[in-house]
Amino acid sequence: MSLRARINSPEERTGRGEDGHLVASYRAKLLEEIDLAEMSALSPAERRARLERVLGHIISREGPVLSTVERAQLIRRVVDEALGLGILEPLLEDASVTEIMVNGPDAVFVERGGRVEQLPLRFASNDQLMQTIERIVSTVNRRVDESNPMVDARLPSGERVNVIIPPLSLTGAVLTIRRFPRSFTLQELIGLGSLDEPMLYLLAGLVQARFNIIVSGATGTGKTTLLNALSGLIPEGERIITIEDSAELQLQQPHVIRLESRPPNVEGKGRVTIRDLVRNSLRMRPDRIVVGEVRGGESLDMLQAMSTGHDGSLATVHANSAEDALTRLQTLASMSDVEIPFVALHDQINSAVDVIVQLTRFADGARRITEIALLESHGGEPYRLATAARFDALPMTPDGRVHGSYVHHPLPRRTADRLYMAGQPVPQAFGIAHTADQLATREAR
Repeated sequence: MSLRARINSPEERTGRGEDGHLVASYRAKLLEEIDLAEMSALSPAERRARLERVLGHIISREGPVLSTVERAQLIRRVVDEALGLGILEPLLEDASVTEIMVNGPDAVFVERGGRVEQLPLRFASNDQLMQTIERIVSTVNRRVDESNPMVDARLPSGERVNVIIPPLSLTGAVLTIRRFPRSFTLQELIGLGSLDEPMLYLLAGLVQARFNIIVSGATGTGKTTLLNALSGLIPEGERIITIEDSAELQLQQPHVIRLESRPPNVEGKGRVTIRDLVRNSLRMRPDRIVVGEVRGGESLDMLQAMSTGHDGSLATVHANSAEDALTRLQTLASMSDVEIPFVALHDQINSAVDVIVQLTRFADGARRITEIALLESHGGEPYRLATAARFDALPMTPDGRVHGSYVHHPLPRRTADRLYMAGQPVPQAFGIAHTADQLATREAR
């Protein structure tokens, strides 16, 4: 069987066939012939070029005799093993792959177009997987071992990486790489079916009029993508501070300060939390604060900032509905080290949050805004939400697609007045409610 045929065979794609040994053999020969000290002084591109050139000489000298295509494939595989991330290297170069999930050495999954699929790829051994993981985490000066079995970090190239190994993981070492999301405008998201044009005009008006907006959704629903698109509507003259665990937002305005939390070092010291950054940002004269995700006590600081002069702030939260988002914010705020009664937190949310934008990921992989809800309650009143827009989904079609339509409701008078005072029109598709009966309101706990 030719090398090309073997490369395309299941055994070779898993890295455990005959050529798996061939790659390992040439990798060892390559490492014998290079000067590691000299290599460390080169840029990544120069390092790869040097390794390819040296390996080409080795193959010419020692064989085997290969066609041009076979030779290029072998060189690529060996250099990927020696320098890159082995079988993961082509996946990182594939723009259609948004997430890479390695569940032990025998199972590699990717997400493409919102759908998860398993690939016919395997690591040669658990040791090879651990070597790849160690190579990844070393680029961010982290280590992973039994005493430090979990790592969450952002690579210099932007990808978010999470690692968990035995004894915490019973399926072997698990590696998850989330690709840096491409920046989309709201107009582009319309083309993807994530919202319609009237909703775009409404969201643009709400951002310009400095409404405090919470983007809510489950994992993988596109919260960061939408938050980035909404942030792009903030006027250029404003000072914006972004706060994230892993810096993903890509704002284009000239006056943006990007802050990123920091995990503890190997001695367990030096940790800087989202809460620390939110508190510090209040001393930096922000016009807007954008928090990538609130997931703990920092939500209290964020709510206080929203209700004490920092209007127009944006944040995301993990929740499955607009009602759940309010409950989640209240629960997270109670995790603060400040003892505040639940009733007081309820009042704080009523005064701080103006809008909740709910995102949902459907069975066909499509991500859509399923509701824009306006918080109409005040003080100690029960949460009362007025739906401004929603997506009504139809049953899945035989071809596996989920279709539906966007429905628009009249805006509360208070919201319309605030838009008017900010010089923002009420989109014609919505209009203004003149009576309470015209509002699509509901109470939430």
